[in-house]
Amino acid sequence: MALTDTFVKNVKPSGSATGEKHADGHGLYLHVKEAGKYWRMSYRHLGKQKTLALGVYPAVSLAKARKRRDEARELLAEGLDPSAAKKAEKLATRVAAANTFEAVAREFHATQASGWSPRYATRWIERMEKDLFPYIGKLTLPAITAPVLLDALRKVEKRGANETAHTLRQTAGQVFRYGVQTGRCDRSPVTDLHGALKPIVVKHMAAVLEPAKAGELLRSIDGYAGQPMTKAALALSALLFQRPGNIRQMEWAWIDFDKALLTIPSQDMKRRLAQKINGRPHFVPLAPQAIAILKELQPLTGHGRYVFPSLRTGERAMSDNTINAALRRMGFASEEMSAHGFRAMARTLMIERIHGISADVIEAQLAHGKSGPLGAAYDRAEFMEQRRRMMSEWADYLDKLRMGAEVIQFKKAWGAGVYHHPLGGLLHSSTTTMPSGRLVVFLVPGGSERRGS
Repeated sequence: MALTDTFVKNVKPSGSATGEKHADGHGLYLHVKEAGKYWRMSYRHLGKQKTLALGVYPAVSLAKARKRRDEARELLAEGLDPSAAKKAEKLATRVAAANTFEAVAREFHATQASGWSPRYATRWIERMEKDLFPYIGKLTLPAITAPVLLDALRKVEKRGANETAHTLRQTAGQVFRYGVQTGRCDRSPVTDLHGALKPIVVKHMAAVLEPAKAGELLRSIDGYAGQPMTKAALALSALLFQRPGNIRQMEWAWIDFDKALLTIPSQDMKRRLAQKINGRPHFVPLAPQAIAILKELQPLTGHGRYVFPSLRTGERAMSDNTINAALRRMGFASEEMSAHGFRAMARTLMIERIHGISADVIEAQLAHGKSGPLGAAYDRAEFMEQRRRMMSEWADYLDKLRMGAEVIQFKKAWGAGVYHHPLGGLLHSSTTTMPSGRLVVFLVPGGSERRGS
């Protein structure tokens, strides 16, 4: 007698250890046990008696159980084993789940993350979780065509994040290449999206590049009325032209006053993880002007780790927005000058205004990576003499720009006197002290001697 919905709902276990079986017809029965109610189907295939699990009540209703029974009977009629077909379906489901874009992306991330910097690894997966997984994460790699991927990237474009959209296109390409390598797909649709996204408008870091404007900037730094640490950070940004992060995160342990040298550990440089681990430190020779600023700052922050500690807590370095905020306070707009702009200012003015300095030495001091057989040599100790001369000449040139006049550094002790101009006539000297504490000699043509205050 066929089962009814009411019977299936109300039937209770009898207490038997093996449970009771209630037949519905054509092999289908309800197995009632203390643990629950189970749909089963008895059948024979190739002369063997077998049992097929069809689900658990009430998740699988009587009607659904009958439908699954009928599907199994159709397979039997074709000579197929329903149990084997069910196992193959489960396997296909598991394979499909492992082939989704999200699954492959996370597998790729887990494989590669140990070779990435922690920051890059975190940003990589966060971008995926925010912008791609919600739209294509559940799709298998073969199901993601170029239009499907483009639709997801267009959503990023619509919020104005064009650069992020391009980054995600490249990141998706990494996932698909890994998918091809591991047999999850045959090709990547990313190559079909070349030129499909809005182009990125390259924005260079704002920088002062004219000598007169640079002089104005330096005088503004001298007159800065904010925190002394911020003023010192601005001055050293100009003198050392290192990355803003390396300036604000500078540690006292990195500074050797006797050698006049700042040594930035490799792991604190902008490098790939392998280079951070195995690379050499980055050396920054310190001109007397830089030494003077650091020594003036030492009584204020020398007791702690950081040269420029956070004003809120000395346990962290200065905020990454401090320098830019100070520039804005000094009247330099964001499109006019930035913390990173000190690097461009130094490179441009040294190339254009200071003769005899090799562009390669400048690039080395900027810690720009170089390709080719000589690239790895730029941070070697044999370049230190060139770097020292360059950093000293640059510091003296900044003094000249700051004062709006020529500044001449004498090898001997500085002092007042009368000197012969190489082009004829007499020059009278006077001395003044720079904000850094550096004594500077001014040579004035003819007339009475002028002394700086």
